[in-house]
Amino acid sequence: MKNLILISLVFFTVSFDLLAQELSPYIKIGESTESVQELSEKVISALKDNSFAVLGSYNPANNSSLRVIAFTRSDLSKASIKVIDRGALAAVFKVGLVKKNNKVTISYTNPDYILRAYLRDSYDAFGNTFKIFSADLKAAFSTIGNEFVPFGGTVQADKLKKYHYKIMMPYFTDPVVLNEFASFEEGVKTIENALNSKEGNTKLVYKLIYNNAKVAVFGVGLLNKEDGESYFLPIIGEDHVAALPYEIILQDKVATMLHGKYRLALHWPDLSMGTFMKIMSTPGDIEDALEVLCQ
Repeated sequence: MKNLILISLVFFTVSFDLLAQELSPYIKIGESTESVQELSEKVISALKDNSFAVLGSYNPANNSSLRVIAFTRSDLSKASIKVIDRGALAAVFKVGLVKKNNKVTISYTNPDYILRAYLRDSYDAFGNTFKIFSADLKAAFSTIGNEFVPFGGTVQADKLKKYHYKIMMPYFTDPVVLNEFASFEEGVKTIENALNSKEGNTKLVYKLIYNNAKVAVFGVGLLNKEDGESYFLPIIGEDHVAALPYEIILQDKVATMLHGKYRLALHWPDLSMGTFMKIMSTPGDIEDALEVLCQ
């Protein structure tokens, strides 16, 4: 009986510790004196050599000191698309490179953090797949750096599936509808044409299309100097550049985006309310830019 009670207490303690675990949105790989271009090539090679698929890259805010590389892998992609409510957003991860004072910091979005937030109650169903993905990613990047230090603020692991910044702020389940099309095919064509025309000073960074499931994700660079990345990144922090680009997700006929007050807060969880207020117009500016691409 005593052994049973002891085992129960140990189980409860371990479970509680896992739930209370603090997670950060990014993992720092390391720093280097090599150029952003040289490191970008090394990152891309490391990903390709380890069966990851590079989807695209760009310089956020048209700033040569910043670089983002978007990638996925088939196992993650196949698992994510099974989650009906915008699960495909969890299929794409990013590496961020930031040059400051002649050093470049290399980081990537933390799988455990992002997947818990985007897949929510479905996270546990694919737990083994995600653990393998995360471990393989770390192994791939070990040729570039060896720090692997979490950073960028923290959120309790068990709170990520229902994350919101403050009371009355939106959740993952409060997307912004950008447009409804006559068909999935029309939606893809409309968005692709607008991005190819670079409407609203936007840039197509990547696209991930699941034709059978009728789901498409578009990574969009926001290059308008007045209200795009050039405006909000310096205010909320360029170190978090792997948060970009912003996404449009088309599911069947409906194109949506994550609400800016959710999406930005999730990737900058350590923002003070004072700093958040400085970009008060940004969620609306992003919505306006992405809405134009869906018309």
